[in-house]
Amino acid sequence: MKAFKTIAPALALLALPSLGMAQEAEAAAAPDINPYIFTTLLFLIGGFLVFWMAAGFAMLEAGLVRSKNVTMQLTKNIALFSIAAIMYWLVGFNLMYPGEWLVEGWLGPFFAITSLEPVGLAAADASLDYASVGSDFFFQLMFCATTASIVSGTLAERIKLWPFLIFVVVLTGFIYPIEASWQWGGGFLSEMGFSDFAGSTLVHAAGGFAALAGALVLGPRLGKYSADGKIMPIPGSNLALATLGTFILWLGWFGFNGGSQLAAGTVGDVTDVSRIFSNTNMAAASGAVAALILTQVMYKKPDLTMVLNGALAGLVSITAEPLMPTLFGALWIGAIGGIIVVFTVPMLDRMKIDDVVGAIPVHLIAGVWGTLAVPFYNDGTSFVTQIIGIVAIGAFVFIVSLIVWFILKAIMGIRVTEEEEINGLDMAELGMEAYPEFSKG
Repeated sequence: MKAFKTIAPALALLALPSLGMAQEAEAAAAPDINPYIFTTLLFLIGGFLVFWMAAGFAMLEAGLVRSKNVTMQLTKNIALFSIAAIMYWLVGFNLMYPGEWLVEGWLGPFFAITSLEPVGLAAADASLDYASVGSDFFFQLMFCATTASIVSGTLAERIKLWPFLIFVVVLTGFIYPIEASWQWGGGFLSEMGFSDFAGSTLVHAAGGFAALAGALVLGPRLGKYSADGKIMPIPGSNLALATLGTFILWLGWFGFNGGSQLAAGTVGDVTDVSRIFSNTNMAAASGAVAALILTQVMYKKPDLTMVLNGALAGLVSITAEPLMPTLFGALWIGAIGGIIVVFTVPMLDRMKIDDVVGAIPVHLIAGVWGTLAVPFYNDGTSFVTQIIGIVAIGAFVFIVSLIVWFILKAIMGIRVTEEEEINGLDMAELGMEAYPEFSKG
């Protein structure tokens, strides 16, 4: 017995290597679940940050319209997000990411309803090469809703509620998913070599083209342009809300661009996400500063609304390629976005295109600029492919949107009456006011 006690520790030591080898073999046989878990978390965190952008758009628009139209803008923003959520489930997600194409590279299947994983999914049953379907659907939905939010601000203060929401159904269910599938769904633009990392053109310029089509069909607000060609400024009701909305959008953009890395399972991926965050922030800051300085030079006083839109234009500009540029690259790309806003807002007014919040300069024109800037830092694409992509997406979204707006105008009318516009859409369309203490905006 004493002999056994003496040799037992030695036997245990001899067994340790074999036990270690068995554990190593078991670990090698088990699937690596970390990429799946961390990428899923990236989508969920990025998704709720982008969702917060819906609040940013609502506050920005509420601040830049007159007080008699604030409730209408808030109603449109919560309604358009809700409609986008339903339409993207019903049609959009599987139309945008087709397992099969109806027309190869151009059009996926309609009404393929998105299904989530079963409750309590086991690792052995999960597709561990990517992320959960639920997180992917949730994240991509936010981009779809953002496209519709862009349209809302441009057409403020004179459009009827229900024709606008019907357009949102078409935009979020069909127009956006189709054009986005051409790049992100493996369509013909992707095959060509077009590059748009997080959607300067696919989301922002697309929303801008839809807004432009609506503005042309709808016409300007009463009193915006006088008969002798003068441009009459129409100040917003609350610049504090507009500023809050801009900061919320700025915050949400970290999820917008950072989540578009689409992977967080390696050191390289997480490091790239941090690089994207830094570049995104730099572009926003430089866009704001460029607009601040330029308005001081041009108008002798800084213009807060231009500075706010300058920051947003910087964000839109870097969205097409937030990973590859240096911090200096992000600075000058964003700064040009801010400069674009200062020059194009008055240009649209000279063309008598009434864009209440400046969404067309910020999202369409800065979006095009950001997409054209991609080849400066990404040698995997070219200026020719970028131009082809912009033209293809712009033509499709603008023409289809124009047709939809004309149909809505012919069938049910899209504009309120002059009397309703003068009194405000809050009372005319909704029967309630955001600021009931004031009877006039």
